[in-house]
Amino acid sequence: MSMDASSISDYVTDHIPEIILLIGGLIALSIVVTHLRNEGSLKHKALVVLGVLFGVLMIFMCVSSYSSWPWFTSIIIAIAGFTLAIRPFRDVPFAAILSILIMVIIYIFLGELDGTAVEFIAEGWPRIIAAFLIGAVAFMILNFAENLIKVFGKLFNWWPVLFVLGLICIIEAVLILTGYGSLYDLLR
Repeated sequence: MSMDASSISDYVTDHIPEIILLIGGLIALSIVVTHLRNEGSLKHKALVVLGVLFGVLMIFMCVSSYSSWPWFTSIIIAIAGFTLAIRPFRDVPFAAILSILIMVIIYIFLGELDGTAVEFIAEGWPRIIAAFLIGAVAFMILNFAENLIKVFGKLFNWWPVLFVLGLICIIEAVLILTGYGSLYDLLR
C-alpha cells in the first residue's frame, strides 16, 4: 500500500488530537527521564523548552478545536499542554512584574487627566498614591491567580505525576488511533 502526500495529509488532519497526545506524552516522559538522570543537563533544558513550545501549541489547538474532539481527550490535551507550558515558569513572580507594569501605566494615564473634573489626581503625591493603590489591588488579585496556577503547575510537574500524565496521553492516543475510543469510554 503506497501513500501519497495527499493521503498522509488527510490522515494527519483526521488524527490531530491523537498525534498531539502522542507527541506531548513522549515529551513529558522524556522530560521525566532526563530529570531523573541529570536535571541540569543541556538535553533536559532543551526538552523543557520543547515542552513549553509544544505545550503552548497543545493549548492553542485545544482551545481552537476542542468542540470537534472527544471531551476527555480535550481535557487531557489541556492539562498536558498547561503542564508542559508552565514547567520552567513555576517560580517566576509574574504578579509582582505585572503589578509594577500596571502601576506605571496607571501613573502615565493619571497624568492625562489634567483639565478634567478629577484633575487633583493628575499630579504630585495623589497621582503616586493612586497608582500605588491600584497596583496593590492588581497585585493581590494577580498573586491569588498566580498562586493557584503555581499549585497546579507544581503538582502536575512533580515527576511521578508528569510520568503518569505522559503515559495517559500515550495510552489515550493509541486507543483512539486503534479504534477503541477514549480511555474514558474504555474504563466506564
